[in-house]
Amino acid sequence: MVQAIPAAKVTLATLKEKFGLRLIRDAQFFPEWMSGADQITDTERATLDRVQTNFLTLLEQPPILENSVKMVVLSPLLDLAGFYQHPYRIETETSIEVEMEDEGTVFRGRIDVLVLNVRLWILVIEAKSANFDIQVAIPQALTYMLGNPEVELPSFGLVTNGHTFIFLKLVRQPALQYGNSRLFSLINPGNELYDILGILKQIGTAIAESN
Repeated sequence: MVQAIPAAKVTLATLKEKFGLRLIRDAQFFPEWMSGADQITDTERATLDRVQTNFLTLLEQPPILENSVKMVVLSPLLDLAGFYQHPYRIETETSIEVEMEDEGTVFRGRIDVLVLNVRLWILVIEAKSANFDIQVAIPQALTYMLGNPEVELPSFGLVTNGHTFIFLKLVRQPALQYGNSRLFSLINPGNELYDILGILKQIGTAIAESN
């Protein structure tokens, strides 16, 4: 049985020490994030172009609050991925407060947690400072993913602050291991929402096929 640890306090070192969690950097461990854009239709590309434009408009009036991110970016992504329809079910977890320190300055933020069919955990960070790195939420995401009761199936995570995204995959058999995608950003050239939606679709298919 997984030992309960306050998600806001956990670190990667804690997960490694208590559970033997290992990072796997082999690309074959997490193939689901590799070919996301191949799954997108022309109509979906047009919609995602509009979502990116809406987000860039938000950038002109910081701070970017988490509720705005969910409405403008995350909600359209989940809709296009089909996650508001059967057989998927989205639930919410209690928000957690987290903080990070940089050169003596403490940055505080809040993480809202959504969970899809116990297998996909989505963590949305709200922070008033751009210095709040999304990687501070990776241990929290892994902690929630460890709670998946279906131990024989992989769990997936998405951590975002609205403009930067990273995907996670965790397996518990035959050993406790996780891998991550590269970082995706809406301020990069092009539109990386294509890749993000494609990855969500592939993860959704994997979840549906194993249920």
